[in-house]
Amino acid sequence: MGNKTAVIILAAGLGKRMKSAKAKVLHEVLGKPMILYVLETAMGIAGNNLIVVVGYQAEIVRQKVSEVFEVEFAYQAEQLGTANAVSCAIPYVPENVENILILCGDVPLISHNTLQNFFEYHIETERDISVLAVNVDDPTGYGRIIMDESGNVSGITEEADATDDEKSIKTINSGIYYVRKEYLLKTINKIKADNVQKEYYLTDIISIAYNEKKSVGAVVGQCQKEIIGVNSLQDLKMAEKFVQDLAS
Repeated sequence: MGNKTAVIILAAGLGKRMKSAKAKVLHEVLGKPMILYVLETAMGIAGNNLIVVVGYQAEIVRQKVSEVFEVEFAYQAEQLGTANAVSCAIPYVPENVENILILCGDVPLISHNTLQNFFEYHIETERDISVLAVNVDDPTGYGRIIMDESGNVSGITEEADATDDEKSIKTINSGIYYVRKEYLLKTINKIKADNVQKEYYLTDIISIAYNEKKSVGAVVGQCQKEIIGVNSLQDLKMAEKFVQDLAS
């Protein structure tokens, strides 16, 4: 992958469900901030082509990251959604990059092996966009992956906007994507904030691409614990146990 891939890590949020004033990505898993786990894995994918989008407690996040890694930082001044966060990072993507991996700073357990397989799928199937998905027993609160009859991803519907039928879908979006840089640059500004939250959802790029007859696919990850984000203190405890189990 090397210098043809860049990684954008979304790390600007507060994370209200953590019930803490601390920036979400700075919450620690076994004494280490979540985002450092993500960066370790990202470096194995893209070397130093790493861009971290900061917002809430931006300077503290910058300081913690810079103690360990040399990365570019993009600043999201307002919490206007994931598409807006990606837009903030785009100016920092090197010109020679062909594909962009978008990761979440609150998914600390994602492995290099999963991302390697994800990348190989994205390249071998010549996708414009690939989505990393996971099957769960209880999909409440997550965006649902909508597929057409041919197995192409036609859209991702967030919980707040989902119909009853869509809420019954158990394949959910991890928030992790591979996107051809050329297509991302052409499309990111087409996303509108016409949803309940009045935010610019990166997920909307999927339906835009599908309607433009682009190639959009999904890889269903094999490990739910690895792929799902840490959204609460309970999730944080589960993440710590998962890391401990891997080490034992």
